[in-house]
Amino acid sequence: MRRLIISLITLVTIQSAFAVDRLSSLPCPILGGELSNSAATSVADIDEVMPRMRALGLNTVLVPAYWELMEPREQMYDYTLIDRTIDVARQEHLHVVFLWFGAWKNSMSCYTPAWFKKDTNRFPRAMTAEGKQMEIASCFSDNVLQADLKAFSALMRHIHEKDPQREVVIMMQIENEIGMLESARDHSPLAEKAYKKERWAEHYGTDEYADEKFMALSYARYVEHLALAAREIHDMPLYVNAAMNSRGRRPGEYPSAGPLAHLIDFWHEGAPSIDLLAPDIYDTGFKSWCAQYAMPLRPQDGGTVKNRLFIPESRCCENSGVRALYAFAEHQALGFSPFAIDQASEKETESVTKAYTLLRQVFNVKRSLNSWGLLFDQEDRERIIDDDGVIMTCRHYFTLPWDPRATDGSTWPEGGAMLIRLGKFDYLLAGSGVVIDFKAPTEKQQEQQKTLGEDGFAEAGGNTDQKANKRFSGKRLGLLSVDEVSISDDGTMQFLRRHNGDQTHQGRHARIGVGEWKILHIKLYEY
Repeated sequence: MRRLIISLITLVTIQSAFAVDRLSSLPCPILGGELSNSAATSVADIDEVMPRMRALGLNTVLVPAYWELMEPREQMYDYTLIDRTIDVARQEHLHVVFLWFGAWKNSMSCYTPAWFKKDTNRFPRAMTAEGKQMEIASCFSDNVLQADLKAFSALMRHIHEKDPQREVVIMMQIENEIGMLESARDHSPLAEKAYKKERWAEHYGTDEYADEKFMALSYARYVEHLALAAREIHDMPLYVNAAMNSRGRRPGEYPSAGPLAHLIDFWHEGAPSIDLLAPDIYDTGFKSWCAQYAMPLRPQDGGTVKNRLFIPESRCCENSGVRALYAFAEHQALGFSPFAIDQASEKETESVTKAYTLLRQVFNVKRSLNSWGLLFDQEDRERIIDDDGVIMTCRHYFTLPWDPRATDGSTWPEGGAMLIRLGKFDYLLAGSGVVIDFKAPTEKQQEQQKTLGEDGFAEAGGNTDQKANKRFSGKRLGLLSVDEVSISDDGTMQFLRRHNGDQTHQGRHARIGVGEWKILHIKLYEY
């Protein structure tokens, strides 16, 4: 067993190196948006929606590729929708990531063709332990695999012919939110045979978590067949996406056995040709979900698996823009993509458009510089960063005392930003709804805690800190300048206006208000 584990680590590390090369070939960070499930089911749909996506500021659109519409009769393929998507995307200067809605979509086999659905003898379903058939094709059936594989391979061949240089189609998603529902694993006759052959119960036990691991490895092995075929036909980055195991649910209550963070070893063992395991983040705890999928390969860790963060689906809402800024800054994300952006309201898409406008500019700055992601809400409202002796206290804008929206009883909108170190005492801040002050370490240690009034000054009688009478020692940091800027394509900063006086609280901090979207160039000095 030890030799097997060492071999697996070596294989995964080698595969990870290849994945890095493929991902580095992508033409741009993905400022994306995923279409709703039925948004590309006709030529008229595609003609209407793609220009709108360009107008929202996207550079990449994630578009379903529907098996049932591509192969309505077995081995009779219709590429009308695929071709139209590529043609209109090229016209609109957009990239495309196709989502293969093949054997499974959100666990269910709802996008399989009618001829597949009706023939349950040839294409058997997964079963519960009680023997109930489910609307989930069994991944243990070779007939299911071969039908799915033939269709997916045909799609890859056609894309290669249509877009051989990957000018438009830059990545592929294999299946969609694979997983078991209602039961933690498949109990069909084919599944039981595989389960016993693996002697799974002897190695892992018989509870629902052991069942989930068995299915994770089985799904991954299935996906690997499609990934290998894709590599042979048209080599491009490939990923699988996961519905999160959130809200305290147990296996079978969420799409179990998908490419979830706690199952990463089984997915990398079963599908080493996959470049990314990608989270679909809809629930609270956005930062935590990001951290679970941003797994860098560090030399000191030896066999640690690398997984670049890519968020193909996230709830499209007023907080989407600041979440995108956070993901790119904190984790150097490959991309971010709100789901059903074509159906979202203007109020919801506005933050995406404004954040992507900032990101386009910031991406022109040298990318090897240090960066931090800031993301705050009503509960998680502060982060302290020590950058080589510069102590930056970063907070939600509503922690300032003078904005009435902070105390009117409404839920705070999230505030977030990308903070970039350009050099010693030199920073860029791009985002919305944040405030930062800068202090030397000795100054921070001796900082007096004050209660501030709505005018931003100390409340009368509020300076009761016991340190108040102690003599200050050491140096301080001050704001030399805070300039609002734009950034040109060559990385040159264009001055827009100087922030000072009331806009910096007389030199106390740099801030960007809630609802504002700005890039600030901040320079400090020591005294």
